[in-house]
Amino acid sequence: MEERNEKAAEPATSPPTGVLRPVDDEARQLARSLLRAARDASLAVLRPGDGWPAASRTLVATDFVGRPVILVSSLSLHAAALAADGRCSLLVGRVGKGDPLAHPRMTVFAKARPLDESEADAVRERFLSRHPKAELYVDFPDFRFFRLVPAGASLNGGFGQAFDLAASDLLDEADAVLPAAATRARDHMNEDHGDAVDALAAKSGEDGSGWRIATVDRRGFELVRKDRTIRIEFRSDPAGEGGYRKAFVELLKR
Repeated sequence: MEERNEKAAEPATSPPTGVLRPVDDEARQLARSLLRAARDASLAVLRPGDGWPAASRTLVATDFVGRPVILVSSLSLHAAALAADGRCSLLVGRVGKGDPLAHPRMTVFAKARPLDESEADAVRERFLSRHPKAELYVDFPDFRFFRLVPAGASLNGGFGQAFDLAASDLLDEADAVLPAAATRARDHMNEDHGDAVDALAAKSGEDGSGWRIATVDRRGFELVRKDRTIRIEFRSDPAGEGGYRKAFVELLKR
């Protein structure tokens, strides 16, 4: 099911320790923001037969605990590669003006696993909330979901800001109750408090109206408007007293 405890094999090597900074909460938050707010990513796989690295572009979302989820066609090279060897990496990052290497990016090392029908149902709604146009082909017989179970990540926050992250730095604790509560909170905010959703975007420096909450997890949520996606993190744990209502109210009062 959605919250199955899964571990991927550890990457064979890590960056030289001399260039790495200690992992702190700020680095973990940046990692979550890069991965959970990503609309697409570069997926690297091992080509079947000869093992040559092959990179492609893929849409990406995350499940409730933060594991990447991708939707791929069995006709694609990367689907065949993942079926033969699930080891892969996912590159996400931000773009901006100036030197591209001055902007943060992160490579997630993972093991891909195809989802069965019951597991796919659990992530389908989250994926389509992030990528509504994928509804045109999500049910085609050659398409299926893969979950990428992180083994770790290499985070580069810019020059001189390199971190070697463990899987636990990327993922949240599983919870049996919170996913359903998060969906209810999202739907309530979108349907009854659109002005508050726009206010949350404005507090994060964004313009315009018509923002909506796409996906919510234990740490925060993603706002989307047209082709723009941003992530906002809660100030308190919605698993505590007051739940998601308290978490959203705190952000609006800030």
